[in-house]
Amino acid sequence: MTYLWLKAFHIIFVIAFMAGMLIYPRYKLHQLTAKPGDPLFETMKSASNKLRIIILNPSVILVWVLGIAMVAMNHGLLSQGWFHVKLLLVLILTGLHGYFISMGKKIDNGETLPAKQLKLLNEVPFLLMIVIVVMVIVRPF
Repeated sequence: MTYLWLKAFHIIFVIAFMAGMLIYPRYKLHQLTAKPGDPLFETMKSASNKLRIIILNPSVILVWVLGIAMVAMNHGLLSQGWFHVKLLLVLILTGLHGYFISMGKKIDNGETLPAKQLKLLNEVPFLLMIVIVVMVIVRPF
């Protein structure tokens, strides 16, 4: 029964993390359309920082803690190929989270970054999520 509770909360925080990963770059794109000090710039800076502090960072930590707890309770996962692919993609997604936060702090400091790059990167979490969900549900290998 404990495993199912861990799994339920893991999924809840995965959803929160993914929501944050999909909206954070959009906030930063809006922020890039304004100059530091402008109301839009400051509003998006504040909103993205709240998103990072209240949702993104806590949820990614809880996703990892709960995921590791589930693996500790079910060592058999470590011998399955689909799990290795999922874990690799989750590591990439976590690294992308770090990159988004780093990029966001640069934007907050007034640096300009290519909006096209940010728009393209905004799609990556969704694509990774699709493959991760397929690995977990379908378990193709």
